[in-house]
Amino acid sequence: MKTIVTGGAGFIGSHLTALLLERGHQVMVVDDFSTGRAENLEAITAAGDLTIAEADIAGPEAARLVDQVRPDVVFLLAAQSTVQVSMRDPVLDAKANVVGLVNMLEAARLAGCRKIVFASSGGTIYGQVAAERLPVAEDHAHAPLSFYGVTKAVASEYLRLYRTEYGLDYAVLALGNVYGPRQRPDSEGGVVATFAHRLLHGLPCRINGDGATTRDYVHVSDVAEAFVAAARSGTGVFNVGTGVETSLLELHRLLTERTGSHLAPEFGPPLRGEVRRIRLDVARSGRQLGWHPSIGIEDGVGSVVDWLRSGSEARRVPDDLEFPARGRRQ
Repeated sequence: MKTIVTGGAGFIGSHLTALLLERGHQVMVVDDFSTGRAENLEAITAAGDLTIAEADIAGPEAARLVDQVRPDVVFLLAAQSTVQVSMRDPVLDAKANVVGLVNMLEAARLAGCRKIVFASSGGTIYGQVAAERLPVAEDHAHAPLSFYGVTKAVASEYLRLYRTEYGLDYAVLALGNVYGPRQRPDSEGGVVATFAHRLLHGLPCRINGDGATTRDYVHVSDVAEAFVAAARSGTGVFNVGTGVETSLLELHRLLTERTGSHLAPEFGPPLRGEVRRIRLDVARSGRQLGWHPSIGIEDGVGSVVDWLRSGSEARRVPDDLEFPARGRRQ
């Protein structure tokens, strides 16, 4: 099939692009390279039918590219994905995440696209979920605590209405906290990479809050498989996680064991927009997409440590990196 991957030079997008090419699909990556990296695609440019275009999804050039390619499926991963940025500048957040979405939906509709697969956030759209409602299922009410979460929640309604009005099929993947090789240690949601990088460089990790905050950590390889599965079947919202909660303290313990570090974490105040606990019910994804997570947290964090030890990221990130550790996705 012919596909477009917006944000395809990013962490998740580059893994998805590689998997699509491996399966023999035609891919155009559309990325403005504000956070995506050309080097994420360097290793796969010779792997298949890949075209790379630089464009902002909220602008006319991205829409023109959709019209030019006339893809079967558009994977929408490009986004402003930082909670704290959304709280400081909700206008910027809405321009990227709402205007950009609608621009792509209109272009896809006019180009006769069959399906949209959209990257949402299972860690933010549901808001604070009572312990007795965990793991949270897709029918839980949306109650985001950040403007970033609001834009992800409203995207589901745009997609639903485009299907009702125009027959444009869609799947929304409500992602847990995605981690794995190629994740930037200086990204807000990249707590696994951040902790691993600091511990490998003999630096303490900073935890915002008491460390009991939990997330459903899902490996990027499993996430890429979920996107491909959603292109084939399923309509609506699908949680993509493991159904397992891991606290920041437990994550820190796993990483100290894997890196051989004995450094204790440092603690700071909690951040605005922080969800306390989240664990996703992924049964619907199994039933309708045929997707199941395959990589547990212990093996997954090992893949990040091994990648960092290989030197792949060493030249790009300063040794004194410090970023507020959160437990949010991508």
